[in-house]
Amino acid sequence: MLDFQLMGSLHTIYRKQVLDTDLQSAWEFISSPANLDAITPEDMQFSIVSEVPEKMYDGLMIEYLVQIPLIGKQSWLSEIKYIQDGKSFVDDQRIGPYKFWLHYHEVSEVAEGIQFIDKIIYSLPLGPIGSIAHVFYVKNKLKYIFDYRAAAMDKLFDPSNPTA
Repeated sequence: MLDFQLMGSLHTIYRKQVLDTDLQSAWEFISSPANLDAITPEDMQFSIVSEVPEKMYDGLMIEYLVQIPLIGKQSWLSEIKYIQDGKSFVDDQRIGPYKFWLHYHEVSEVAEGIQFIDKIIYSLPLGPIGSIAHVFYVKNKLKYIFDYRAAAMDKLFDPSNPTA
């Protein structure tokens, strides 16, 4: 499920996915910054620039490079914060392509397995130009990225997959 809502100049994305895994495995996966590469589309030319530990901690700053159409490679600096071990955390864009980007991640047990929740609140720079870019490009690009992530997570946590 991917839901876009407009709140003034802020947009939200809400994504929920249930996978057949256990809470420890789910948390270990999402709390390791290096795993972001495994669920990011290759055409974003995404790379982690900074050294990252095996497990995140409050205040961890992570620098990435991402490909932005018509602009080229752009640095994106995120701060990891509000970690509730085994449950949730937030990554907050400090420097990057968005005027504002706050991404809440949560894992929890449900009857069918483990539920992953992503809630993103964001806004674009450049006022009306950013609004037009959102309608014609950004909204669709974010849907593509989160659809890709869902498919990658399905594959990574598929119990019939021998590499899972």
